[in-house]
Amino acid sequence: MQYNKLQKSEKQALADLQQLPQIQNQKVLVTGGAGFIGSHLVDRFLELGNEVVCLDNFSTGFRRNIEQALQNSLFSLVEGDIRHLDTCRELMTGVDFVFHQAALGSIPRSLKDPVTTNEVNVNGFINVLMAAKEAGVKRFIYAASSSAYGNHQGLPKVEDQIGQQLSPYAVSKYVNELYAKVFGSAYGMETIGLRYFNLFGERQDPNGAYAAVIPLFIKCILRGESPLINGDGTHSRDFTYVENAVEANILAATTNNPAAINEVFNIACGESTTLVQLIDYILQFLQAHLPDKEISITFGPERPGDIKHSLADISKARTILGYEPAYNVEKGLGKALSWYMAHI
Repeated sequence: MQYNKLQKSEKQALADLQQLPQIQNQKVLVTGGAGFIGSHLVDRFLELGNEVVCLDNFSTGFRRNIEQALQNSLFSLVEGDIRHLDTCRELMTGVDFVFHQAALGSIPRSLKDPVTTNEVNVNGFINVLMAAKEAGVKRFIYAASSSAYGNHQGLPKVEDQIGQQLSPYAVSKYVNELYAKVFGSAYGMETIGLRYFNLFGERQDPNGAYAAVIPLFIKCILRGESPLINGDGTHSRDFTYVENAVEANILAATTNNPAAINEVFNIACGESTTLVQLIDYILQFLQAHLPDKEISITFGPERPGDIKHSLADISKARTILGYEPAYNVEKGLGKALSWYMAHI
């Protein structure tokens, strides 16, 4: 019964999304287009009839994510690195919009290797930004991160209230915002940053040392293993289904509101979910697929650089961009779990 309700509300959500402004008959560049978020953007832009250029070095992205796109004559893949300015320049010819998703994610990875994190997330970002400026693109939309809030204790998180960043990754993503602001004021560029809050969904890789928590939990539970929580399980996050982020990117690209230009927006659901609650949701959805399996939770030490709670105030995005998340965490999990069950 719960599943039927999910399907019904899902159809309504899709109907609502179809009423939003869309990008059509444009040339767009998606950096990191073979990654989790980037590949969803690629698919949407192709569906809308745009010419799509994907730049990816496959350090964290996968060809399987763009398998369908590779069959489309409007799609072109360039295997290259944003750390090479000449590569970025070559790809900008005729580009209308840039959607910059390429980055080296993971707080633990950045603590282990801050140099590479900076090279990709800061130097690479400037390269793409510079190339876009030189080519005169209409608008530059980039992935920012809720990690920028650092140790600021206020909840919910409001865009102009920033604390001290707690990891090299967080620093790198906040520096992106500063550079985008400077390029907007100094060179007249139109930039919009989207501070993603704990995105999840289909294609998010459950493997590797730096896998995100939701695909990692799903993989463990589907295999009948005990999921590991770092901390006591009361840590909370504003988990956000990837389709909400796709719509936010489109809204950022199509808005005519001058108040949106060279600003940063929280992209989330505005709802708090603890890690224990998250596992409970996953178990509820997977009950029928786990007969006679008793899944227990393992608790481990907290991770360095982690914050206790994260919750977004999305009123700025709602007011200026018209953003309204169509999927809460439960609806998003319903879609994501169907994909993981077929791929794990």
